Amino acid sequence: MKRENIHQNVEVLYKKMKECAYPVQLTFFQITCVISGTGNLKINGNTVTYHPGHIMLMTPNDQYNFEIKKETEFLLVKFDRNYVREFNWKTVNCIECVLYHATHLSSCVLKNSSDIPLAHSIVQALLHETRNKDKYSDDLITHFVNALITIISRNLTKLGPTAIQDSADNRIQQIIDYIQVNIYTPSAIKASEIAKRFDISETYLGSYFKKQAGETLQNFIKNFKIRLIEHRLKFSDIRINELVSEFGFSDESHLNKFFKSKKGVSLTTYRKLQAHSKAF
Repeated sequence: MKRENIHQNVEVLYKKMKECAYPVQLTFFQITCVISGTGNLKINGNTVTYHPGHIMLMTPNDQYNFEIKKETEFLLVKFDRNYVREFNWKTVNCIECVLYHATHLSSCVLKNSSDIPLAHSIVQALLHETRNKDKYSDDLITHFVNALITIISRNLTKLGPTAIQDSADNRIQQIIDYIQVNIYTPSAIKASEIAKRFDISETYLGSYFKKQAGETLQNFIKNFKIRLIEHRLKFSDIRINELVSEFGFSDESHLNKFFKSKKGVSLTTYRKLQAHSKAF
């Protein structure tokens, strides 16, 4: 299968397609905006119908192709992991939320109704600047791309666990947001601290979270940490001792034991396996 690469940290391009494309594997992140047309997105073995206005997020190593039913116009926003890692994001864990949720999603990422017109206006602005290059166009395109990534991140953070129901009360989403923001501070995400912060008895918190989110509180915290650590190992050169400090573990042995309990291999072995798979 062909692996698709980009030659700059960020690329924005307009594409019109009449026929189905051959499958490719991404080596970067891609926001796919549907301007017009209909068809199916086939990604990682799943098939999703797309329509005008849909915005879809793809991540490195995703395998995809389009089945075109009606001639389709796309705006493709591509950015590599160096851009994710090096850009000075102002919002807390913005890109981490994208990384955490992206592989669970293959349909339109816009879930907040109030964000839909905002995202669409940014897409139109990107189209205008790519078609009408002028002074400062590159700066404007960068700002628009960052705004689009941030809006997508905001929508992804609202999704939380996949089992959460639409009928769940607002407090569970507030708790999930709080955990994601404070994931690097172990003392802040202890059950006793969360219960105190949200005025819930500690004994009730566990059953409440399980009922509302579909998984236990501790399992959600562990899985979220694992996902972030996985992406650190995949997409950065961070040292193991830096991960220990970042996630508040007592030492490397403690972190390795935690990681191995979920993934079955040590941090170093996991990183080597990922590097080996990328080479092929």
